[in-house]
Amino acid sequence: MTVWTPYTARAKDWFETLRDDICAEFEAIEREAGSDAAFEYASWTREEEGLAEPGGGTRGAMKGKVFEKVGVNVSTVHGNFAPGFAATINGASEENPGFTATGISLVAHMANPHVPAVHMNTRFLTTSKAWFGGGADLNPPIPYDEDTEQFHAAFRAACAGHNPTYYDRFKKWADDYFYIPHRKVHRGVGGIFYDHMECADEAAWERNFAFTQDVGRAFLDVFPKIVRRRMDSLFTEQDKLQQLEWRGRYAEFNLVYDRGTLFGLRTGGNIDAILMSLPPEAVWS
Repeated sequence: MTVWTPYTARAKDWFETLRDDICAEFEAIEREAGSDAAFEYASWTREEEGLAEPGGGTRGAMKGKVFEKVGVNVSTVHGNFAPGFAATINGASEENPGFTATGISLVAHMANPHVPAVHMNTRFLTTSKAWFGGGADLNPPIPYDEDTEQFHAAFRAACAGHNPTYYDRFKKWADDYFYIPHRKVHRGVGGIFYDHMECADEAAWERNFAFTQDVGRAFLDVFPKIVRRRMDSLFTEQDKLQQLEWRGRYAEFNLVYDRGTLFGLRTGGNIDAILMSLPPEAVWS
């Protein structure tokens, strides 16, 4: 069986580099808007009985003129899944509940309702198996076809460089996943979502890691362009109300259906980092 520890370290290094690049770009946008807002970072440690070094992460958060609330988190943890939860995770079981996980997670809620909110995450996990997962989806309170098409085009190109079937498969997966059944609506205009991209050997790991890196690069390229296009748009009180009502739907999805939220809570993650996806303000009509 492949020993995955060095690969976890490589993935962690990449996720931290991507975080630094994204945070620098978001801070540059704030400067363009005349704001001196900057990310503040807080480290946390995961506790689990019997583990001398259970890992942890760093939570980066910024509240600015353009980014009303944005969080960019990187965590790297290992341990054992709780009884009853292990069987729900790929490659884990009650008899073999051990895991390692490293990943980056980002959610941005924007001040201007014409600027879409966004979510992005990529991760590498090991149990008795090893795999990558992740994706990104655009969440505009006021959708624009131009923004939607540009966002999808970026991820279509990232997918095309690796497998001609990826985009259609992962777009459908996102459409199916980011859906609020009790509202019968999607939470946004989609993107891509993939999971359990398994690494049977070193060659497969390299292929899947390269794809995951390209997903991160596609996000870093496309989302700032959309922000800069919309961030100076004039908006009305009705536009703001529409944004706040949409945020309520977003919160419902993340608290009721999102697997990442559940994973973080069930593995002893940092509560502030897990719930950074929630909007700073929302309404329910």
